[in-house]
Amino acid sequence: MKSTEILFFERPFPSANSMIIRDDQSFLVDTGFGSDIVRTEQLLTSAGILPAQLNGIINTHYHSDHVGGNHYFQQQYEIPVAAHLWEGEMVNQCDLESCGAHFLDQPVEQYTVQQLLVDEQQIMTGQSAFQVLHTPGHTLGHIALYEPKQEILICGDLFHYNDVGWLNIFREGTNSIRRSIESLDRLATLSIKKAYPGHGPAIDEPSIMIDKARERLEKWIESPEKMAWHACKRIFSFTLMIKNGLKSREITPYLLSCSWFYDFAVHSFRLKPEEFVQPLLDEMIRSKAAVWHQDILIPTAPYEAPNQKWIEEDWKPRNWTK
Repeated sequence: MKSTEILFFERPFPSANSMIIRDDQSFLVDTGFGSDIVRTEQLLTSAGILPAQLNGIINTHYHSDHVGGNHYFQQQYEIPVAAHLWEGEMVNQCDLESCGAHFLDQPVEQYTVQQLLVDEQQIMTGQSAFQVLHTPGHTLGHIALYEPKQEILICGDLFHYNDVGWLNIFREGTNSIRRSIESLDRLATLSIKKAYPGHGPAIDEPSIMIDKARERLEKWIESPEKMAWHACKRIFSFTLMIKNGLKSREITPYLLSCSWFYDFAVHSFRLKPEEFVQPLLDEMIRSKAAVWHQDILIPTAPYEAPNQKWIEEDWKPRNWTK
């Protein structure tokens, strides 16, 4: 009898990685950023799966780089979406906090969640049963998927290869570091041969990466400003990707308009927002997270720039309709 197959697609920003669970019933885990929908469809067809043949979409969490393609697949193919109960209910209620879209200034086209998942629920695919593991930290409704027979883990943004997902204490709570450590500790009890993260390469030694992630988070408890810098650089780098860079004259007014920038400036670094602009720019350059190209600040991580439509649109929960 043929075993369940996991097809892993490591994707450039602004999309998160996508995975196809191919079995008697097939699922797409995380649909990428909305502007990459053509590429997302190509990943499916290259695997020999027509989008209409999917039995469902599963989201590890509701950030724009993971759920951006949901709208298209629902509109075009009526594919149901599954997500953790807490985040699914927020999305279905058009809660302004949904997807962190307003806080992060990231566009997300409206979608709905048909299957509300809870911890230890099983998703049956035919030959396998994937266990839903509630792994809060990066977001409160973050989940991982574990297949015990093949010892496979889909871990979202809980941990990556030599990295961890950034933490948003202003929306996910000041205890998000502890939650992340508890989630890692839970995964450490499992027998895992291979892990598929939301960004970066697949992980062949998950236990080592889990330990490294825990060590980093423990250092953040001792030095919270390191966590804040990590988050600011990740958020701003993503902004530079989805806007395909910002001109020098655009940066200050843009940052001063962002909720995330205000919160980190005032509450993490005890600075007025206008006083935090230059330190952030200096750190972006120092850490090589971004570089100046003539008069435009661009991110150094590989990315595929969205088309102009995506740069200009303002798809956010305040514009969604119930």
